[in-house]
Amino acid sequence: MSMPTIPDINPDINIDRKDAINIIIASIAMEELALAHILNAEGEKIQYVLGTLDDKDPGEVTICDIMAVNESVRKTLKDVIKTEMLLQFKLEDALELDKNGDE
Repeated sequence: MSMPTIPDINPDINIDRKDAINIIIASIAMEELALAHILNAEGEKIQYVLGTLDDKDPGEVTICDIMAVNESVRKTLKDVIKTEMLLQFKLEDALELDKNGDE
């Protein structure tokens, strides 16, 4: 997947307030998509270690292995939750800017 491009800010490009807010909201959406991919990968990690991912056999798995994967996923989910909270604040601020701009 290629990265979307956002125009470089230079004197030849004029971005008004509405465009800037739209770019901010689009960047939040792109971050949300990235987090969705991370969550999917973590789910596949659990499925793999449990041997339920597309009939792939992980080989000999111990309880310690499962617990290690569980801890890894737990830490990742904790970081995703933190990021989600920040994105929510950004989105609320962007929407507030949009609302205040119309007054």
